Amino acid sequence: MNDLVSIITPTYNSAKYIAQTIESVLRQTHQNWELVIVDDCSSDTTFDILQVFANQDSRIKIFQLERNSGPGVARNFAIQQAQGNFIAFLDADDLWKPQKLAKQLQFMEDENLPITFSFYEQIDEEGKSLHKQITAPLEVSYNQLFYCNWIGNLTGIYSVDFFGKIPISSIKKRQDWILWLTLVQKIKTVRPVPESLAFYRVRKNSVSSSKVKLIQYNYVIYRNFHGNNLLKAAFNTALFLVHQLLIKPRFTKKSNYKSD
Repeated sequence: MNDLVSIITPTYNSAKYIAQTIESVLRQTHQNWELVIVDDCSSDTTFDILQVFANQDSRIKIFQLERNSGPGVARNFAIQQAQGNFIAFLDADDLWKPQKLAKQLQFMEDENLPITFSFYEQIDEEGKSLHKQITAPLEVSYNQLFYCNWIGNLTGIYSVDFFGKIPISSIKKRQDWILWLTLVQKIKTVRPVPESLAFYRVRKNSVSSSKVKLIQYNYVIYRNFHGNNLLKAAFNTALFLVHQLLIKPRFTKKSNYKSD
Protein backbone atom coordinates (compact mmCIF):
# COMPACT_ATOMS: atom_id res chain seq x y z
CA MET A 1 0.00 0.00 0.00
CA ASN A 2 1.29 3.46 -0.90
CA ASP A 3 0.98 5.15 2.47
CA LEU A 4 2.22 8.73 2.23
CA VAL A 5 -0.12 10.81 4.41
CA SER A 6 -0.61 14.51 3.75
CA ILE A 7 -1.52 16.22 7.02
CA ILE A 8 -3.47 19.44 6.48
CA THR A 9 -2.99 22.16 9.11
CA PRO A 10 -4.20 25.78 8.83
CA THR A 11 -2.73 28.28 11.28
CA TYR A 12 -3.72 31.72 12.46
CA ASN A 13 -2.11 33.33 15.51
CA SER A 14 -1.31 29.86 16.79
CA ALA A 15 2.05 30.60 18.44
CA LYS A 16 0.93 29.30 21.83
CA TYR A 17 0.11 25.80 20.59
CA ILE A 18 1.60 25.08 17.18
CA ALA A 19 4.94 23.71 18.43
CA GLN A 20 3.13 21.08 20.52
CA THR A 21 0.97 20.16 17.55
CA ILE A 22 3.94 19.71 15.23
CA GLU A 23 5.82 17.72 17.86
CA SER A 24 2.87 15.30 18.11
CA VAL A 25 3.27 14.69 14.37
CA LEU A 26 7.04 14.22 14.67
CA ARG A 27 6.37 11.52 17.29
CA GLN A 28 4.23 9.44 14.92
CA THR A 29 5.35 5.82 14.66
CA HIS A 30 4.25 5.97 11.01
CA GLN A 31 6.93 8.19 9.54
CA ASN A 32 5.83 8.42 5.89
CA TRP A 33 4.00 11.73 6.09
CA GLU A 34 4.18 15.33 4.98
CA LEU A 35 2.82 18.13 7.12
CA VAL A 36 1.38 20.86 4.91
CA ILE A 37 0.86 23.99 7.00
CA VAL A 38 -0.78 27.10 5.56
CA ASP A 39 -0.61 30.23 7.67
CA ASP A 40 -3.55 32.62 7.27
CA CYS A 41 -1.52 35.84 7.74
CA SER A 42 -0.84 35.50 11.45
CA SER A 43 0.11 38.69 13.29
CA ASP A 44 2.01 36.88 16.06
CA THR A 45 5.15 34.70 15.85
CA THR A 46 3.40 31.66 14.35
CA PHE A 47 5.20 31.81 11.01
CA ASP A 48 8.59 32.23 12.70
CA ILE A 49 7.96 29.04 14.66
CA LEU A 50 6.91 27.24 11.49
CA GLN A 51 10.12 28.26 9.75
CA VAL A 52 12.22 26.78 12.55
CA PHE A 53 10.49 23.40 12.25
CA ALA A 54 10.53 23.46 8.43
CA ASN A 55 14.29 24.09 8.46
CA GLN A 56 14.77 21.05 10.68
CA ASP A 57 12.56 18.56 8.80
CA SER A 58 11.90 18.59 5.04
CA ARG A 59 8.60 16.78 5.54
CA ILE A 60 7.19 19.99 7.03
CA LYS A 61 6.07 22.26 4.20
CA ILE A 62 4.93 25.77 5.06
CA PHE A 63 3.06 28.39 3.09
CA GLN A 64 1.51 31.75 3.87
CA LEU A 65 -1.58 33.29 2.29
CA GLU A 66 -1.30 36.81 0.89
CA ARG A 67 -4.28 37.99 2.94
CA ASN A 68 -6.36 36.66 5.80
CA SER A 69 -8.99 34.45 4.16
CA GLY A 70 -10.24 31.97 6.75
CA PRO A 71 -9.44 28.32 7.55
CA GLY A 72 -11.42 26.93 4.62
CA VAL A 73 -9.26 28.79 2.11
CA ALA A 74 -6.11 27.79 3.99
CA ARG A 75 -7.13 24.12 4.03
CA ASN A 76 -7.97 24.18 0.33
CA PHE A 77 -4.58 25.68 -0.51
CA ALA A 78 -2.91 22.96 1.57
CA ILE A 79 -4.89 20.23 -0.17
CA GLN A 80 -3.77 21.59 -3.54
CA GLN A 81 -0.13 21.22 -2.45
CA ALA A 82 -0.63 17.75 -0.95
CA GLN A 83 1.20 14.82 -2.55
CA GLY A 84 -0.03 12.00 -0.30
CA ASN A 85 -2.14 8.95 -0.99
CA PHE A 86 -4.11 9.84 2.13
CA ILE A 87 -5.28 13.16 3.53
CA ALA A 88 -5.64 13.76 7.26
CA PHE A 89 -6.51 16.90 9.19
CA LEU A 90 -4.96 18.36 12.32
CA ASP A 91 -5.79 21.84 13.59
CA ALA A 92 -3.04 24.03 15.02
CA ASP A 93 -4.04 23.53 18.67
CA ASP A 94 -4.87 19.81 18.69
CA LEU A 95 -2.61 16.80 19.33
CA TRP A 96 -2.18 13.27 18.05
CA LYS A 97 -1.13 10.21 20.00
CA PRO A 98 2.04 8.56 18.59
CA GLN A 99 0.30 5.59 16.96
CA LYS A 100 -2.56 7.61 15.46
CA LEU A 101 -1.59 7.29 11.81
CA ALA A 102 -0.20 3.76 12.07
CA LYS A 103 -3.34 2.34 13.66
CA GLN A 104 -5.70 4.08 11.27
CA LEU A 105 -3.79 3.05 8.16
CA GLN A 106 -3.62 -0.55 9.37
CA PHE A 107 -7.35 -0.51 10.13
CA MET A 108 -8.12 0.83 6.66
CA GLU A 109 -5.95 -1.83 5.03
CA ASP A 110 -7.30 -4.71 7.13
CA GLU A 111 -10.95 -3.72 6.61
CA ASN A 112 -10.56 -2.41 3.04
CA LEU A 113 -11.90 1.03 3.96
CA PRO A 114 -11.29 4.29 2.04
CA ILE A 115 -12.06 6.47 5.06
CA THR A 116 -12.00 6.19 8.83
CA PHE A 117 -11.83 8.22 12.03
CA SER A 118 -11.29 7.48 15.71
CA PHE A 119 -12.37 8.39 19.19
CA TYR A 120 -10.60 11.29 20.91
CA GLU A 121 -10.23 13.02 24.28
CA GLN A 122 -10.77 16.60 25.36
CA ILE A 123 -8.11 18.78 26.98
CA ASP A 124 -8.31 22.38 28.16
CA GLU A 125 -6.34 25.37 26.88
CA GLU A 126 -3.36 24.42 29.04
CA GLY A 127 -3.35 20.79 27.91
CA LYS A 128 -4.94 19.36 31.04
CA SER A 129 -7.44 16.56 30.73
CA LEU A 130 -11.14 17.38 30.90
CA HIS A 131 -11.73 13.67 31.56
CA LYS A 132 -13.99 13.29 28.55
CA GLN A 133 -13.56 10.79 25.74
CA ILE A 134 -15.72 11.33 22.66
CA THR A 135 -16.70 8.04 21.06
CA ALA A 136 -19.13 7.13 18.29
CA PRO A 137 -21.23 4.25 16.96
CA LEU A 138 -19.06 1.50 15.48
CA GLU A 139 -20.72 2.11 12.13
CA VAL A 140 -22.12 5.49 11.10
CA SER A 141 -24.53 5.78 8.19
CA TYR A 142 -24.95 8.84 6.01
CA ASN A 143 -28.32 9.49 7.66
CA GLN A 144 -26.73 9.41 11.13
CA LEU A 145 -24.01 11.79 9.98
CA PHE A 146 -26.68 14.06 8.47
CA TYR A 147 -28.01 14.83 11.96
CA CYS A 148 -24.79 14.58 13.98
CA ASN A 149 -21.17 15.11 12.98
CA TRP A 150 -19.70 12.00 14.54
CA ILE A 151 -16.32 12.47 12.85
CA GLY A 152 -13.91 14.57 14.85
CA ASN A 153 -11.95 16.45 12.19
CA LEU A 154 -8.64 15.88 13.98
CA THR A 155 -9.16 12.13 13.57
CA GLY A 156 -10.55 11.83 10.03
CA ILE A 157 -8.43 10.39 7.22
CA TYR A 158 -9.43 9.47 3.67
CA SER A 159 -7.89 7.84 0.61
CA VAL A 160 -7.03 10.20 -2.22
CA ASP A 161 -6.62 7.19 -4.52
CA PHE A 162 -10.29 6.29 -3.87
CA PHE A 163 -12.00 9.70 -3.60
CA GLY A 164 -9.59 12.11 -5.24
CA LYS A 165 -8.89 15.44 -3.56
CA ILE A 166 -12.10 16.86 -2.12
CA PRO A 167 -12.23 20.68 -1.81
CA ILE A 168 -13.17 22.30 1.48
CA SER A 169 -16.04 24.77 1.83
CA SER A 170 -15.04 28.36 2.60
CA ILE A 171 -17.78 28.67 5.24
CA LYS A 172 -16.25 29.75 8.57
CA LYS A 173 -17.44 26.73 10.56
CA ARG A 174 -18.69 23.19 9.89
CA GLN A 175 -16.48 22.85 6.78
CA ASP A 176 -15.39 19.47 8.10
CA TRP A 177 -18.97 18.24 8.43
CA ILE A 178 -19.65 19.13 4.79
CA LEU A 179 -16.50 17.23 3.76
CA TRP A 180 -17.38 14.07 5.68
CA LEU A 181 -20.97 14.17 4.40
CA THR A 182 -19.65 14.42 0.83
CA LEU A 183 -17.37 11.42 1.30
CA VAL A 184 -19.75 9.19 3.25
CA GLN A 185 -22.56 9.83 0.77
CA LYS A 186 -20.43 7.99 -1.80
CA ILE A 187 -19.91 4.87 0.33
CA LYS A 188 -23.03 4.95 2.60
CA THR A 189 -21.28 4.18 5.93
CA VAL A 190 -18.07 4.96 7.80
CA ARG A 191 -16.40 3.07 10.65
CA PRO A 192 -14.06 4.34 13.38
CA VAL A 193 -10.99 2.83 14.93
CA PRO A 194 -12.61 2.13 18.32
CA GLU A 195 -10.06 3.82 20.54
CA SER A 196 -8.90 7.33 21.39
CA LEU A 197 -6.04 8.46 19.15
CA ALA A 198 -6.06 12.26 19.58
CA PHE A 199 -6.60 15.19 21.92
CA TYR A 200 -9.01 18.00 21.08
CA ARG A 201 -8.26 21.30 22.78
CA VAL A 202 -11.39 23.06 24.07
CA ARG A 203 -10.86 26.83 23.92
CA LYS A 204 -13.15 29.34 25.58
CA ASN A 205 -13.37 31.89 22.78
CA SER A 206 -13.45 29.57 19.77
CA VAL A 207 -16.43 29.42 17.43
CA SER A 208 -16.93 25.76 18.36
CA SER A 209 -17.40 26.77 22.01
CA SER A 210 -20.48 28.84 21.11
CA LYS A 211 -23.46 26.51 20.76
CA VAL A 212 -25.69 29.28 19.39
CA LYS A 213 -23.25 30.04 16.57
CA LEU A 214 -22.91 26.37 15.74
CA ILE A 215 -26.68 26.00 15.43
CA GLN A 216 -26.71 28.98 13.09
CA TYR A 217 -24.02 27.39 10.92
CA ASN A 218 -25.96 24.12 10.90
CA TYR A 219 -28.99 25.96 9.57
CA VAL A 220 -26.87 27.56 6.84
CA ILE A 221 -25.55 24.17 5.79
CA TYR A 222 -29.02 22.65 5.58
CA ARG A 223 -30.12 25.65 3.52
CA ASN A 224 -27.14 26.13 1.23
CA PHE A 225 -25.33 22.80 1.05
CA HIS A 226 -28.35 20.49 1.18
CA GLY A 227 -30.71 22.91 -0.58
CA ASN A 228 -33.45 22.74 2.05
CA ASN A 229 -36.23 25.31 2.00
CA LEU A 230 -36.70 27.52 5.09
CA LEU A 231 -39.08 25.18 6.88
CA LYS A 232 -37.15 22.00 6.15
CA ALA A 233 -33.85 23.60 7.13
CA ALA A 234 -35.35 24.72 10.45
CA PHE A 235 -36.81 21.25 11.03
CA ASN A 236 -33.50 19.50 10.28
CA THR A 237 -31.63 21.97 12.49
CA ALA A 238 -34.03 21.13 15.33
CA LEU A 239 -33.41 17.40 14.78
CA PHE A 240 -29.66 18.04 14.82
CA LEU A 241 -30.08 19.80 18.17
CA VAL A 242 -32.06 16.84 19.53
CA HIS A 243 -29.24 14.48 18.52
CA GLN A 244 -26.68 16.75 20.22
CA LEU A 245 -28.69 16.89 23.45
CA LEU A 246 -30.04 13.35 23.67
CA ILE A 247 -28.00 10.96 21.55
CA LYS A 248 -24.40 12.15 21.25
CA PRO A 249 -23.93 12.59 25.05
CA ARG A 250 -24.41 8.84 25.39
CA PHE A 251 -21.10 8.42 23.54
CA THR A 252 -19.13 10.68 25.90
CA LYS A 253 -17.18 8.65 28.43
CA LYS A 254 -14.86 9.43 31.30
CA SER A 255 -11.24 9.54 30.13
CA ASN A 256 -8.39 7.97 32.05
CA TYR A 257 -5.85 10.29 30.43
CA LYS A 258 -3.62 12.06 32.93
CA SER A 259 -1.78 15.15 31.75
CA ASP A 260 1.86 15.69 32.71
